[in-house]
Amino acid sequence: MTENAQQQPPAPATDLPTQYAPADVEGALYERWVERGYFAADAKSDKPAYTIVIPPPNVTGSLHLGHAFQHTLMDALTRRKRMQGYESLWLPGMDHAGIATQNKVEQQLAEEGKSRHDLGREEFVERVWQWKEEYGGKILGQMRRLGDGVDWDRERFTMDEGLSKAVQTIFKRLYDDELIYRAERIINWCPRCLTAISDIEVEHQEDAGELVSIRYGEGDDSLVVATTRAETMLGDTAVAVHPDDERYKHLIGKLIKLPLTDRSIPVVADTHVDPEFGTGAVKVTPAHDPNDFAIGQRHDLPSMTIMDEHGVITVHGPFLGQDRFEARSAVVGALRSQGRIVAEKRPYTHSVGHCSRCKTTVEPRLSMQWWVKVGPLAKEAGDAVRDGRVKIHPEDMSKRYFDWVDNMYDWCISRQLWWGHRIPVWYGPDGETVCVGPDEQPPGTEAEGWTQDTDVLDTWFSSGLWPFSTLGWPERTEDLRKFYSTDVLLTGHDIIFFWVARMMMFGLYAMDGEVPFKTIALTGLVRDERGKKMSKSFGNVVDPLDWMDKYGSDALRFTLARGANPGTDVPIGEDWVQASRNFANKIWNATRFALMNGATVQGPLPEASKLSATDRWILARLNETVAQVDAYYEDFQFAKLSDALFHFAWDEVFDWYVELSKTTFQAGGEPAEVSKRVLGEVLDVTLRLLHPVVPFVTDTLWTTLTGGESLVIADWPKAVSVPGADAPGGFRDDAAEREIELVQQVVTEVRRFRADQGLQPGQRVPARLTLDGTALAPHEAAIRQLLRLQPEGEGFSATATLPVAGAEVALDLSGVIDVAAERKRLAKDLAAAEKEKAQATAKLGNEAFLAKAPDQVVDKIRGRLAKADEDIARIAAQLDRLPQA
Repeated sequence: MTENAQQQPPAPATDLPTQYAPADVEGALYERWVERGYFAADAKSDKPAYTIVIPPPNVTGSLHLGHAFQHTLMDALTRRKRMQGYESLWLPGMDHAGIATQNKVEQQLAEEGKSRHDLGREEFVERVWQWKEEYGGKILGQMRRLGDGVDWDRERFTMDEGLSKAVQTIFKRLYDDELIYRAERIINWCPRCLTAISDIEVEHQEDAGELVSIRYGEGDDSLVVATTRAETMLGDTAVAVHPDDERYKHLIGKLIKLPLTDRSIPVVADTHVDPEFGTGAVKVTPAHDPNDFAIGQRHDLPSMTIMDEHGVITVHGPFLGQDRFEARSAVVGALRSQGRIVAEKRPYTHSVGHCSRCKTTVEPRLSMQWWVKVGPLAKEAGDAVRDGRVKIHPEDMSKRYFDWVDNMYDWCISRQLWWGHRIPVWYGPDGETVCVGPDEQPPGTEAEGWTQDTDVLDTWFSSGLWPFSTLGWPERTEDLRKFYSTDVLLTGHDIIFFWVARMMMFGLYAMDGEVPFKTIALTGLVRDERGKKMSKSFGNVVDPLDWMDKYGSDALRFTLARGANPGTDVPIGEDWVQASRNFANKIWNATRFALMNGATVQGPLPEASKLSATDRWILARLNETVAQVDAYYEDFQFAKLSDALFHFAWDEVFDWYVELSKTTFQAGGEPAEVSKRVLGEVLDVTLRLLHPVVPFVTDTLWTTLTGGESLVIADWPKAVSVPGADAPGGFRDDAAEREIELVQQVVTEVRRFRADQGLQPGQRVPARLTLDGTALAPHEAAIRQLLRLQPEGEGFSATATLPVAGAEVALDLSGVIDVAAERKRLAKDLAAAEKEKAQATAKLGNEAFLAKAPDQVVDKIRGRLAKADEDIARIAAQLDRLPQA
């Protein structure tokens, strides 16, 4: 028991309501935790640091099940470490979410009949800040509902002053080190949002289009290419074939006529072309396809941009001014009229990229953008994992990480938006380019011909600095010295590339080789109870707030943690949350019962010699559970630790120890006082173990049980020691465990027999227990109470006898069941099982049937045979136990 638990005597049990109502507890309890500063971390503390930074949710976002899942696990880790004596910092914050937030405000303006251009850049950005203050950060309040134990005093925003300085500083350093450059490359372009977008902002879906095969050239000097984007042929500058393809060797190096234009284009040989796919010839449009751009670079081909940023055709008279989709149909029509269409396939379903924000079809586009040269940075990020400075958990996820960092291509970091970190580069009147650091002045004014780059940085650029910028970098702050490197990055495996790898690159670069986190703990994704991805289109998206309102935050948290196997997707359904609510109620009711019966944490544990076998058993099981939970936490096995706690608390403490102790409590005397103290100890430790995952109900119960201030600041439990029975690693008692296992066998077997005979659980039956000479003898009163067995009494007749665990339980069922009717029912069931067995055996013995039947049908019949055998054995045993009618 800790000093915290000794501050005052326990409150009376009547302080606990008869039923647990989460809504009456959670909100007020959370605010009390925050007001008392339990989650605030002290950089001056001499305690060892433990740090987790939260993956910053978008300022536009709200809590979804994926957030609730990861936040539950991060909260569990930090709560446990705080209880273990660490200066535990879980740092919260939000991402400015450039394109998402700009879209929100532009939608507002559209409702007013305005666009951002009506306001101008400065006024528009001010409008976005106003929106952020009024509507942004909704998710922060929802995090409080979930119970997130974050240090709210350290909340950060990727556009706040300190993080803006960090962004400008690292941009300047990378630029000076020639790791940032400006170049024309192919990017994902959204014609609606009018910006480059990252790969993660592109959603691929199967769209119905058409595949057209077009003949280029004439006669023997012709070939056929196929495309789903016929309009882009207007920008073709070559046709590519494989150098070893015999069909086209005579054409390599020749010029062929490009249909619908007055241009001729070369046939080039490139090993990128798959001669087995389609016709083995591909059109090359370097300005509108990333693969074609690479071919163009290798063969020094010109790049022709044929549409503007809105997706409108800008070349070739007949199609000039047409939207890209309108032009697609027009081009196919024109080719058809010239007899150039060799084949058409429609509908042709293929994967098409769409902007995740506005759902517009994304256009690959050649564009002048800013880039990070990732080669040297990515190598460092790979080496940090290879040499063991950073561990990836589960380890088999390392391959996915290396697949990204070992094959990264340069990163486009510029966005054509107004909301975000503006690129700190100025252009002069004579073509000068100057990058300006945070403490430097621009090289000149607009009046002097100097202008700042109009683009902003990709949101992932600033979030890539998150582990150190949030702690005060580039200043060498107390926070940075104390809490960096962070200990664990817990995040989904789906953003290894987009966020994890970029934090690794920037952290190692900015912090002189010091890793941003010591462990990357990767989780799966939350899915519905059938394992299906949650999607609005599927109609299976769940608002976690609805489940928290209905069942309590603890119930949602426990359900999520209990499904959290490392790196594996997590199915979740409402029935499971309801079951977790029942578990919270069970904890509440069992603790309330224990308090009403005098369970206490006052004073030391009694001497071993005073403990009953039941007491020794539960203390041994408690210590085994403490060891299991600790080992599972260190291995990020949240599902296993939650399951271990569930079965220990519900099965062993509540269903066995409490029930076995009832007769002791009723008898009174010293044994009862000993068991009350043992029960108090067991509940104290169990509530501590459960607290990181289910914080609300456990804190409420623990403070009532112990009189302590709060579980949030209580000590994490260690193995319990018993006076007079000290052992390395805490008390153990194998003999007591074996003894109680025998009791459990007797109770379980007799309960099964009673259920087979159709007896109600509370129905009392006269019985004679022959326990002399066995370890069961001291437990007769408890066994009788658990099984509702009356003393045998006058006229007792042993109509059924059960030998079990070396003992014998004789039951008098006369007057309790109709033996003749029961025998008749069982005989009917036995005949049905034997008939099922005969039919299955006959089919499996029929060679002709086995030769024709599918494997799954044969397997099903084998299963029927096995089930029939089980039923026959079970029913025969029941008949043997019944007296003769």
